[in-house]
Parts: sequence; structure tokens; C-alpha cells
Amino acid sequence: MASASLSLLQQRIVPLQQGIVLVTGGAGFLGSYIIKQLVEKGYRVRAIRRSDKLPAYIASDIMEKVEWVQGDIMDPLSLEEALEGVSAVIHSAALVSFSPEDRKALLHTNIEGTANVVNMAIEAGVSRFIHISSVSALGRTTQGERVTEEKKWEPSRMNTTYGISKFRGELEVWRGIGEGLPAVIVNPSTLLGYGDWNTSSCAIFKNTFNEFPWYTNGINGFVDVRDAARIVVALLDSNITGERYILNGENWSFQQLFNEIATAFGKKPPSREATPLLGKLAWRIERVKSFFSGHRPLLTRESARIAQSKTYFDNTKILQQLPGFTFTPLEQTIRNACGEYLAQIPSL
Repeated sequence: MASASLSLLQQRIVPLQQGIVLVTGGAGFLGSYIIKQLVEKGYRVRAIRRSDKLPAYIASDIMEKVEWVQGDIMDPLSLEEALEGVSAVIHSAALVSFSPEDRKALLHTNIEGTANVVNMAIEAGVSRFIHISSVSALGRTTQGERVTEEKKWEPSRMNTTYGISKFRGELEVWRGIGEGLPAVIVNPSTLLGYGDWNTSSCAIFKNTFNEFPWYTNGINGFVDVRDAARIVVALLDSNITGERYILNGENWSFQQLFNEIATAFGKKPPSREATPLLGKLAWRIERVKSFFSGHRPLLTRESARIAQSKTYFDNTKILQQLPGFTFTPLEQTIRNACGEYLAQIPSL
């Protein structure tokens, strides 16, 4: 049965035209793993970066095979140059923040930047376009509803500015699809894996290693970053267009996640429940501390709300689309990531 399913998948595969795959946000967490997957599969890869810094958690021999170009998705001219000779685009560049100070930058980068990439990709006549969105663009729930790709966006206090920016960025991609862009949208849940634990969702590992004492009973979706990268590359080689897919391994409570990471690190798990009332108090305290210290607060109103929300993300559609694909169990993802972090502790 499995071989028959894989055969059906192979029949849908359309070989990518000879050319280059351009990755925006190639130095980011997911973007770097997408590049790794592309290089290992023999693709010619070009990636846009804004600085000379490259992720240290990806082997240098992988990064050396990438044609890196200086550019910015807010600069159409640099995009035009980066798109020369390109057959496919994976748009992974985005600003991720839950800080109110970044509201303007989030809307500017994630909406207007995406519009620029879409417009220039149409002009370049690319044969594939994969847009990396987020489950935040689908909206969150408070009562534990199950979210599928069919969920309609609804104004809600649970929606973060980041989620709003990704939703409106998706609208630019749908507009591009209407203009003939062969695009697919993927909505990853919270990415887990080995990366820079000072940034992005990797900070979950650092905070747990440092025995952060608080947990919540909120429920969220999580996915191995390597699984998300594998799916993106699989969709790149398909003839699918005009579809969106939730990329989610499992739905766990934050307490379960922290406990699993703490166990893998050999650390004390969090033992104090941050109730909604305590959460409201905590982000206000953090805001005051931030005012006097000049440092970004560890907790904001938006991140406190996310920690209390209960949302289950459904991965049925992508599993039906890619028969034979299985998500890595989160226990395995966490064990692997913690092992790699522990090996690098002296240099972190």
C-alpha cells in the first residue's frame, strides 16, 4: 500500500526547470535548514542575506555551496538582480517579534516585503514559488478548537501583530496566484530543533536549560525544523499551486514541552504555574524592568496571551498530499536538539 501511494506521489512530480532556487531569509532558522536540504539534494542555490553573518549550526561545507548575495526584500532593485537566472523562489524572510515596539516594522517587512518578492517573481517568470507563512496567520483560539487550512481569519484579541502581518502577507501571495504565480503557502507551527538558542523559538531551549521556573497550561503546535524543510523541498518539486498546508508535528501543552526539554538536559523542570492573572502581572513587571534596563522584555502582552491560548493545529492535509511522509516524534526532536546544544555549551 505504501509503495502504491509513493508511486502516485511520483506521478505528480514535475522536474524543476534548469536554473537556480532563490531563498530569501536564508540565514534564518528555517531558511538555513531549507538551504541544507536543497544543497544535499543537488540544487543550485542562491540566497539573500543582509549581513555577513551565517548560521554556525549549519556545516560550513553546506554554506560554501550557496551563492550568497547581499540584498533586502524591501529593495526591489536588489531583488531584480537576485532573481536573474532563477527558476524557483522560496520566500522565507520575515520579521518575528511580539514586542509592541516592532509593530510598524512587522507590518512593513512582512506585508510590503512579501509584496515586493511576489511582484518581482512574477516579472521574472519563475516556475515555482513557495511562501513560508505561519500558523499565526490562521488565528489562535482560547477554547481548544482544531484549526485546519479552511479556517477563516477573524479579528480577535488573540491575534498578534506578527500574526496579522503574516495574514496580510499571505493576501499578497494569493493576489500573485490570481495573476498567474504558481505558488504554494505553508504554515509551520512553532519550529523546534538545533539552532542559535539566543534567537527565535530556539530560545525555548536556553530558557529551559537555565531552569526557568514558570509554565502554563496553554496548548500549541510544534514541528521539527528539519521536517518543515523537507516538506518545503518536496512541494518545490510538485505541480501543486494555489494551496496552503499546515506543517505541524504534534500539539503539546507548554508544560509538557518544558518538562521534556528539561529531562533531556538533565535539568529541573518548571514547577510554578503561571496562571492568566500572574501572566498579566508578569508582562507588566517585565515592561517596567525593560524601561529602566534598556533591554527587551522577556515577556510581552502578546507572548503572555499565546502562552495561555489552547489551539490544536491539524496536519491531515499535508500528510494526504505527501503519502509516505511522517513527522518526527517531538520526543526524538527534543532529544536530538538537546544533545547538539549540550555539545556546544562551552561556545554558546
